[in-house]
Amino acid sequence: MFQKILIANRGEIALRVICACKELGIRTVAVYSEADRHSLHVRFADEAICIGPAKSARSYLDIPSVISAAEITNCNAVHPGYGFLSENADFAEVCKLSSLHFIGPTPEVIRRMGSKQIARTAMAEAGVPILPGSTGILQSLDEALEVAEKIGYPVMLKASAGGGGRGMRIVRHADEMMHMLAQAQAEATAAFSCGDMYMEKLVENPRHIEFQVLADNHGNVEILGERECSIQRRHQKLIEESPSTAVTKELRARISESLRVALKAVGYTNAGTVEFLMDATGNLYFIEVNARIQVEHPVTETVTGVDLVKAQIRIAAGERLDQILPWCAAHAASQGPRPNIALRGHAIECRINAEHPETLVPSPGRITGLNLPGGIGIRVDTVAYQDGVIPPYYDSLVAKLIAYGGTRAEAIARMKRALDMFVVEGIYTSIPLHLKILDHPDFVAGKIDTGFLVRSGILPEKK
Repeated sequence: MFQKILIANRGEIALRVICACKELGIRTVAVYSEADRHSLHVRFADEAICIGPAKSARSYLDIPSVISAAEITNCNAVHPGYGFLSENADFAEVCKLSSLHFIGPTPEVIRRMGSKQIARTAMAEAGVPILPGSTGILQSLDEALEVAEKIGYPVMLKASAGGGGRGMRIVRHADEMMHMLAQAQAEATAAFSCGDMYMEKLVENPRHIEFQVLADNHGNVEILGERECSIQRRHQKLIEESPSTAVTKELRARISESLRVALKAVGYTNAGTVEFLMDATGNLYFIEVNARIQVEHPVTETVTGVDLVKAQIRIAAGERLDQILPWCAAHAASQGPRPNIALRGHAIECRINAEHPETLVPSPGRITGLNLPGGIGIRVDTVAYQDGVIPPYYDSLVAKLIAYGGTRAEAIARMKRALDMFVVEGIYTSIPLHLKILDHPDFVAGKIDTGFLVRSGILPEKK
C-alpha cells in the first residue's frame, strides 16, 4: 500500500480523498492555489503546498508544479479527483515517468477513451448499443451533410475531446450545418485545443443513464449498477439518483455484461463511468466513457456499500477486485454463476451550487451563516464552513447533499427535509431550485428526462 498520496485537486473531492486515505492509514499532501489557502482540504491533509495563484492554468492545471510538489514531499502516488488533470493522459504519463502511481487508468487508455469516436468503436465491437452516426471524425462540411442525410435530421455535432456540454450543437436542417459545425469546432478548439467533431443521431429529450465500473490490474471488471442523471440544465447535472426508475433488472444485467467485455478488451483499469442516453421506448445508447471518479459517486456508494475512492486506491496498489468487493470474493470462491450486484434502497444527490436559483448566475462570496443538515439517511460532502469563501475562479459547487431511503419515496422525503434544514447565508444557492424539482409531480412519479426543467416550467427555455 502507498505511504503518501498527493491529491491533485481542491474542494470537496480533495477532502473526500483525504478521508479515504485516513481510513487506509495513508498520509496525504494537499496542493492549493493562493485562493484556497484557507480551504478545509488544506487544513486536514497531513501536509500542504501552495502551487500557484488563483487561476487554474497557473496552479491546479500546472503539471510541473503538481509533480514538483509530489516529488519534494516524497509521495509515491497521485490521486487526480475529478476535473482539472483527472483525464489528462499527458499528466498520467508524466506521473509514470516520475515514478508516481497515477490513481486512475493508464495514459494509453485515457487517450483512447478521451476520443469519443474511438470509444464508440470499442463499445460497438463489444456489442454495446451505440447511436447511428459518423464512423469517424468528420473531415469536411460535405461529409457532415452526407452523414446527416443518411441517418436523418435532427443530429448532434459533438466534440471528440472534452465534455461538460461544450463543443455540442443540434442541427435540425441541412442549411444550419455550416454555421453550427463552425460554432462547435471553434468552441471545442477553445475548450480542449482540439476541434475534431463527430456526429450522432439526436435523441429528443432522452434520459441520461450512467453505469459505474471498477476494473483491477488483473483483468477483472465489475459494474456497480447505474445512476439516473437526467435532471440537467445546459448539459450540467443538478440531481442524480440510483437506481434509475427506468432500468429493469434484465436491462441492467445485459448492459453490465456487454460493458465487462468492452472494458476488458480495451484494458481499462481503476474507476470509470460509462454514459448512455435512453430513448422514449427504453433503448440505451452509449455516448462516452469518463475515465475518473464522478461528482455523483456517493449515490452508488450509498446503495452498494462500496467506498469507491478507497477502491480506486487499493486497485492502484495492485489489489484484486475479489479482495475489495465481497460479492467478487464469493464468486471467486464458488466458481458459480456471476452474482448480480445488489442495489439496496434508493439514493439521491443534489448538487448545491453557489448561484441564483432563478437566473443561475454564479454567486461567489463569503458564507456568513451555515447549518449543515444531518439525521438518519443524510450525508453532506463539502468544504464549506461559516466565514469560508466560495471563490469566483472555479466551479460553483458548495456541497453535495445525499439522501438515502429504503424506497425512492423515502429518499425524496429525507432530501426535502434536509434541504429545508440546509442554511447558507451570504450567498445565493440552488437550494430553492432543488425543492421545486422535488415537489414536482412528474419528478415524484419518475417521469423525467434531460428536458424536464424547461418542459415543467421550472426554468425558462434558453433563448
